[in-house]
Amino acid sequence: MGPHPAVAAIRLAVRRVLHDILTEHTSTPHTAAPHERPPSPLVLVACSGGADSMALASAVAFEAPKLGIRAGGITVDHGLQPGSELRAAEVVLRLRELGLDPAESIAVRVGRDGGPEAAARDARYAALDSAAVRHGAAAVLLGHTRDDQAETVLLGLARGSGIRSLSGMAAVSGAGGRYRRPFLQLDRQTARKACMVQSLPVWDDPHNADPAYTRSRLRHEGLPALEKALGKGVVEALARTAQLSRDDADALDTWASQAEAAVRDAAGGLECAKLYALPPAVRRRILRRAAIEAGAPAGSLFARHIEEVDRLITGWRGQGAINLPGKVVVRRQGGRLVIRQG
Repeated sequence: MGPHPAVAAIRLAVRRVLHDILTEHTSTPHTAAPHERPPSPLVLVACSGGADSMALASAVAFEAPKLGIRAGGITVDHGLQPGSELRAAEVVLRLRELGLDPAESIAVRVGRDGGPEAAARDARYAALDSAAVRHGAAAVLLGHTRDDQAETVLLGLARGSGIRSLSGMAAVSGAGGRYRRPFLQLDRQTARKACMVQSLPVWDDPHNADPAYTRSRLRHEGLPALEKALGKGVVEALARTAQLSRDDADALDTWASQAEAAVRDAAGGLECAKLYALPPAVRRRILRRAAIEAGAPAGSLFARHIEEVDRLITGWRGQGAINLPGKVVVRRQGGRLVIRQG
């Protein structure tokens, strides 16, 4: 008798991603001597101790050795709750019991920029980036599910930040494709079921049920209300929207990259007349990229900022400079946009 269907689905998703990582690793030149085999790639599982990441850790521990891949686990202690360091130590113990090595906890200090959820996310990814570099990991695996994707799409829709926000989380992201999300096509219940049938202990973060957090309200109130009003299948439809939006956004990004050189003068300045001739979706991508290159933080640069800059091109009435996050200033001078800090 084979494994439970939930366990089989989890393992299959992980196997596919590990196979991709192994293929990339073997096709990359290594510095080993001719008679030596290149070192086995290392993958790290980001594990909070919740059902999604515990299911992921278990599947990686099962599948990685069969492919000759080393597997470890990292848990991040955000220090936001009493006893968090003890809970992190328990997660490390569970990871080691699964056979993951290295397995470690990283304590971080969560700031306040962008709100508690964004600050915690920034601290977490910084810690995971550091761990990946320190251990020489080929990839870091994350347990985000289709439900998480649906929530991300709705949050992007609420921000009104354009098609890129609606594209949700990518299956592969980060520097050099560091982050991999095997479960974006699987629902949260499958992961929880996989943990249950394997008797894996699971910790439910109380923050996930705290209405003070936007994502928690969306999870427990917003999505159920949508399903009640529109019927089942909302989560699947939102996840499908994410993929379609990502395909469109990628195509527009490519178009903008190709068009950018044609709208710059010999000194590299952006010519307003040439920008005006472009479709708005392409033009705004060029403006956003230019603002980021000048020092505007990408995470703080919203659609309304780019719309204000865009009006210097499409609605020019002699208006003054536009102030962007990161102390970036944009003004129109002599038919060109000047974008610089200070």
